[in-house]
Amino acid sequence: MKELLVYIAQHLVDHPDQVSVEAVMSGDTMNLQLRVAQEDMGKVIGRQGRIAKEIRTLIKAAGLRENLRTTVEILD
Repeated sequence: MKELLVYIAQHLVDHPDQVSVEAVMSGDTMNLQLRVAQEDMGKVIGRQGRIAKEIRTLIKAAGLRENLRTTVEILD
């Protein structure tokens, strides 16, 4: 799942080398923390958060296939 999030984020931003994802497990939930360059934040979030919402939907669907609850946080 971490690789999927990295792949998606790198194809959205101008600085793909600055994309990093940290996976933190807490119980049965995997929390993926996405960091991108400051100037790329708008491209990952999108207008009214639409892109961020779709990223979360894709990652949640991938998590369900592996019987994991997943969340995505976009950090500064």
